[in-house]
Amino acid sequence: MLDIRRLRLLRELKIRGTLAGVAEALAYSPSAVSQQLALLEKEAGVELLQKVGRRVQLTPQAEILVEHTAVLLDRLEVAQADMTASLTTVSGTVRVAVFQTAAHAVIPQTLTLLSTEYPHLRVEITEREPEVGLFEVSARDFDLVIAEQYPGHTRAHLPDLDRVHLATDALRLAVPPASVTVPSTWAHGHRIITLEDAAGLPWVMEPEGTASRQWATQLCRSVGFEPDVRFETADLIAHIRLIQSGNAVGILPDLVWSGEHPTVQLRDLPESPHRTIFSSARRSSAGRPGVVAVREALADTVSLAATPVV
Repeated sequence: MLDIRRLRLLRELKIRGTLAGVAEALAYSPSAVSQQLALLEKEAGVELLQKVGRRVQLTPQAEILVEHTAVLLDRLEVAQADMTASLTTVSGTVRVAVFQTAAHAVIPQTLTLLSTEYPHLRVEITEREPEVGLFEVSARDFDLVIAEQYPGHTRAHLPDLDRVHLATDALRLAVPPASVTVPSTWAHGHRIITLEDAAGLPWVMEPEGTASRQWATQLCRSVGFEPDVRFETADLIAHIRLIQSGNAVGILPDLVWSGEHPTVQLRDLPESPHRTIFSSARRSSAGRPGVVAVREALADTVSLAATPVV
């Protein structure tokens, strides 16, 4: 009989690529992972791993086992979901990966709702970039991810994950408040009405390679200028502070205000762009009462966080 725990290690190796990656993800030592996979080879009676340079590679027989292991793990999750659904109390732990805006804007109120409705449910929150979060839900590091998708940028659909729409979030040009004195080098002063007016001004944007940075850069180019990005940070609170103090302009999503009054001036962008916010869970565990409860609380929080933009 093949050991399901060792089969999971084999699947983890397929997902993460190295023994060190498996060890780090599961809090094992690399030698322990190697020993367990060697025992699995003895149980299977066939070679499962081949050395390729300093790395190991799965054999065709190992690939077959990995496919079946994924099905077994899914069935175990469905069994657990069915069992917990039969209970009258929603309990257990739900691990959630969130991107930064969601962590600031919707998670605190969501946790408040959950603590009132489901006091026995433990919810663990970790900040992750959407692409990483989606991968880690698929890899069973998390149970749920809240992710974002910018216009024209489609995130990969992993076949084992579902996708539930959470919100449509407007994106707007953010400029300093009228009461703030901007640097004399700002040729337009406070007369920043359109995106074109922001040409030549200092910008704050998220780091290179992020979907938001790619989208914002392309938007600026579409109206005829290359943004002068002087400040680069993934922290949208830092974006607000730089814009609010008169040191930059940028693009902010409405959700960042979470129902509070904006502290900067906001201008509509060409074609009124929006980003999409969604959650993803493994299809095999999406029916778990804890996961369902978190999703319902998120939806309730977002519906209450509609931001009046001025």
